[in-house]
Amino acid sequence: MADAYDVVIVGAGIIGLTIARHFLISSDLSVAIIDKELPCSGSTGAGQGYLWMIYKTPGSAIWDLSQRSHQLWKMLAHSIEEEGLDPMVELGWKNCGSLLIGRTEEESDMLKGWVKQLCEAGLKAEYLSSNELIRKEPDLLVDKYSAAAFLPDDCQLDARRTVAYIEKTNRNFAAKGRYTEFYNDPVKRFIRSDINGEVKAVQTSNNTIYSKKAVIVAAGCWTGSLMQDLFRNWEMDLHVPVKPRKGHLLVLENFNSLKLNHGLMEAAYLKHSTISGIESSDPEQNLSVSMTANIDAAGNLQLGSSREFVGFNTDLDESVVSQIWKRAGEFFPKLKTLSLPDLSAIRKVRTGLRPYMPDEKPVIGPVPGLSNVFLAAGHEGCGLSMALGTAEMIVEMVLGYPEKVDSTVFALHKVC
Repeated sequence: MADAYDVVIVGAGIIGLTIARHFLISSDLSVAIIDKELPCSGSTGAGQGYLWMIYKTPGSAIWDLSQRSHQLWKMLAHSIEEEGLDPMVELGWKNCGSLLIGRTEEESDMLKGWVKQLCEAGLKAEYLSSNELIRKEPDLLVDKYSAAAFLPDDCQLDARRTVAYIEKTNRNFAAKGRYTEFYNDPVKRFIRSDINGEVKAVQTSNNTIYSKKAVIVAAGCWTGSLMQDLFRNWEMDLHVPVKPRKGHLLVLENFNSLKLNHGLMEAAYLKHSTISGIESSDPEQNLSVSMTANIDAAGNLQLGSSREFVGFNTDLDESVVSQIWKRAGEFFPKLKTLSLPDLSAIRKVRTGLRPYMPDEKPVIGPVPGLSNVFLAAGHEGCGLSMALGTAEMIVEMVLGYPEKVDSTVFALHKVC
C-alpha cells in the first residue's frame, strides 16, 4: 500500500507523538506516524513522569529547552482546565513540588549554592534546613546534616494517561484526512529521490509512506542503529551516538504505608555513583542506583532509579530491584519494617531503555546533506520533560518559523 503525507514521523514515543500533535494543531499539514510497536512500549511507558527542573543545571545545554517545555506543559494543563476537564484525569497531572535531598554536610552546602543558582535563573526555589525538611516530609529520615532544595512549582504526570490524551487529540484530525497511525509496522528502508537525493518515502513491512515535506526520526535509543541501517547503502556514514541506558522502576500499587507530600530525589542522583561491590571491568556497565520517590495520580508509590549499560536488554533483574528497595529504606525507615517479597501482590516493576547521548544533550535538527530529514532523539531520562519544547522546535525548523529556543546546541554534525 502507498500513502502520501506532508510529514512522516518514525517513532511513537512521547517525542514522536507530541511532534505529530504540534504539526496538527499549529499548521494545516498532514501527518503519518510509524512505530514497530505501540506507544508506551519503550522508555515513555517506563518512567516516573517527572516534569522537574530541580535537578537540571542552570546555563546547561538543556536548560532553556527544559524551561520552555515545562512552560508548555503547564499551558496544556491550564487549557484542559478551561475546557472543563481535570488535568489529573487526562494527564495524571500533579503540581506536587520537588525536593532534592542532601544527607551530608557537604551535600547540604552544595544545595545552598544550588538553590542560589536556581533562583538567579528565575525559578522559585527554597533551601530547607533539617527542621524545615521534616515538616515537609514527616516519613523521611532526617538528621542534623539533612537539608533539601525545594521547588514548589515542579509537577509530574502519568505517561500512559498523557499518551492516551495526545493520541486522542491527534486522532481528531484523522477524519479530516490529516493523520494516520502505522503501528506494529517496522521501518525497513528510506526511498531516495533520483531527482534531488532527498528521502521521498519510508518503506515499512506493510506500507510505503511518501513524504511531501519532512521525515522526522524520533525512535529513542534505537535511532542510532536505525539510521545506520537506513543509510548503509547510500555511501553516507551517519553517526548518531545515542545508545540504550537501562533503568528499573519499582511500583507499589495503592501503597498506604508511606506518606509523601512531594516528589523526592537524593542529591547523589546528580552523580550516578556506582554501587560499591557491583563494579564492572567496563566502567560504562557499572550499575548506579539513586533514591527517587513519588506518588502517582493513581496513588501508587514509585521508587527508582537505576542506570546501567547492558545493550538493548530489558529483562527484569531482581538484584537491581533489591538495590532500589534497599536504597529507599535508607531514606524511609517505615520501608525497612516491610519485606519486599511480602508485597508481591501489589508490586510491579517497569524496565525501560533511556536514549543516552555521551554529551548529555539530545540531537534535534536536520541531517546534514538531507534537508528534509530531521532527528529528535537522545533525551535520556528527560523525554517527557522536554517533549513539548522539542516538538515546538522541530515544527519551527520544518516550517521555517523563528525559534523560541536556540537549536544550535542540539545540531548533528558528524556525517562523512
